[in-house]
Amino acid sequence: MKNHLFSKNSFGLNFVAIGGGNGLSTLLSGLKRFVAAGETEPVWLENLAAIVAVSDDGGSSGRLRDELQMPPPGDIRNCMVALSEDSHLLSQLFQHRFRGGGDLGGHSFGNIFLAALSEITGDFAEAVRLSSEVLASKGHIYPATMADVRLTAELADGSVVRGETNISKVGNSIKRLRLEPENCQPLPETLAAISQADVITVGPGSLFTSLLPPILVDGVTRAIAESSAVKIFISNLMTQPGETDGFSARRHLEIVREYAAEINFDYVLVNNHPVSEEQMRRYAGEGASQIGLADSISPETVEGAEIIYGNLLDGNKKVRHHPEKLAQVILLCAAQAQKEVLVSHREHGGKILKISDSFPH
Repeated sequence: MKNHLFSKNSFGLNFVAIGGGNGLSTLLSGLKRFVAAGETEPVWLENLAAIVAVSDDGGSSGRLRDELQMPPPGDIRNCMVALSEDSHLLSQLFQHRFRGGGDLGGHSFGNIFLAALSEITGDFAEAVRLSSEVLASKGHIYPATMADVRLTAELADGSVVRGETNISKVGNSIKRLRLEPENCQPLPETLAAISQADVITVGPGSLFTSLLPPILVDGVTRAIAESSAVKIFISNLMTQPGETDGFSARRHLEIVREYAAEINFDYVLVNNHPVSEEQMRRYAGEGASQIGLADSISPETVEGAEIIYGNLLDGNKKVRHHPEKLAQVILLCAAQAQKEVLVSHREHGGKILKISDSFPH
């Protein structure tokens, strides 16, 4: 284990979460309860920052980026709502999607709000900051880049597919994924957050369309590699039809390492609890299967990272990570790096961490 920089009692950590889609917003909703909220409450996270993919070209986000030449706001909106400590009604308002077949049909209010603020301020990043203030978000949200970036994939047969929506259907055939333009730059605040981080996570989220795009931005991989932070890769729960058919948790990490070989992850978080039979049947009908069970990774390390197993399911109808369980296990990993947490016992070649009573409830 590297000599990570932590405060004496693991409190007051700087945390950076990288990704996009539902996976990132789920993680953020669990982490926000550990952010400094007042002098009388335990403080695990002094600062929480999300670096969000901006390559989406479908739905409301795609329409707005094409019409207004702005970064796609959808994933960023979801992250703002996930971090919101404001009223439930205000969060509902930002997530409200207009009905009908007219020009507003299919747009979410939050996307329109971000588009309006972008035009008023002339700066999308500033619009994100101001919107986060409106929602009283407990963290900072940074677009992965301010460039009008698009995904391009060279396939095994030599053909080229452009656009996130199209690429999400051909994952198994991808030979090389690229951003256009390739020299797109991150925000200075993004690099500063990474350099000051105590913990950096990648995932969960769609491998080719949420996890890889942010780390392909020029300078981001290098900044992560040079950071002294604990680096954690969070495995997805299910394969994604058309994108990661048949992929194991190991294969997900191997793909990330193909694009970011400099990043040495310390931990890989893997769910080891089976989904219900009903969920299995329903997802199988969509072409998806569960990943991350014990037999998909062995031995106790993969790509040099220590495997941490646990029941990370939320128990709802859809297969999703439980936000607070996921956040707690991540913070236990951070504490373990500082040798201040008990690890129970080894199973399936990996470690199983018990949720500590020291966490606020």
